[in-house]
Amino acid sequence: MSEETGTPAGPRPEPIRFFGTTWVNHDNGYAARRVGVAVGSLAAAAASCLVLRFGYEGLEIAAVGGFVSLLVVVMFAVCSAIAFRRTWEGFGSRPDPETQASLRGLLTIGFIGALLAYFFRSLTEAPGEKLRRQEFETAREQYTRRTSRRTGNPSRKRSR
Repeated sequence: MSEETGTPAGPRPEPIRFFGTTWVNHDNGYAARRVGVAVGSLAAAAASCLVLRFGYEGLEIAAVGGFVSLLVVVMFAVCSAIAFRRTWEGFGSRPDPETQASLRGLLTIGFIGALLAYFFRSLTEAPGEKLRRQEFETAREQYTRRTSRRTGNPSRKRSR
């Protein structure tokens, strides 16, 4: 413990959106936050589907034709599937920033897939908790190894 600040020495856990650092010990309302994220992401996905339905009905009213309507439906379905997959994979490993930036538009169109990925992951853990926990444990082990002090003179022990 650092005597000046009263905070523990060593690596600190990385906060997760909506959870902060409650994922470390599953305290301070962690379960309620998980329920809230699950319900919120599912409600947002349902509301988004409703908004997309209104947009589709607008295309029908505008009489743009069956081909354009089909293209819009396929585009949202494909983009949502890709967004779901990329978001789900992002919970297990850090995404490449360049690839993420190049797919930003596609992921924005497929926002329903990302919301559903948040919903399904929050049923088992905080989204990204497993990855953050692995990184935090590794950082703590490295810190412990770096700060542990050897006792005695190592060259004397070899000569005995």
